[in-house]
Amino acid sequence: MKILIDMNLSPSWVPFLKEEGYDATHWSQIGSASAPDTEIMGWARNHGYAVFTHDLDYGTLLFATQAIAPSVIQLRSEDVRPNTAALIVLEALRKAEKEIAKGVLVTIDPRKNRIRLLPLKKKIP
Repeated sequence: MKILIDMNLSPSWVPFLKEEGYDATHWSQIGSASAPDTEIMGWARNHGYAVFTHDLDYGTLLFATQAIAPSVIQLRSEDVRPNTAALIVLEALRKAEKEIAKGVLVTIDPRKNRIRLLPLKKKIP
């Protein structure tokens, strides 16, 4: 699995994820730190990467554009450092690996994880 790490997460995720067998790249190695989320998503989609982020805007973009790619992995935790969030991230990645390859929004929370298939649909009450 190829993972593009967003600017709001530390580049220290790269060696950590690589040690676990993932092809990880931090956005700072590819583009401008001030690039809009749409540029990052476009690059990830065109190069077959899932976006790993702490930014909730990606889910909004997926919904607004009805995109089927790229997959987005959102870490919803106050402490997003690899040395403290690693276990929940790795567990979520392993459980959702097949779905991530197809196009999903994965929300990783210390209490629970959620997987939503793309394109995101409006929930009917």
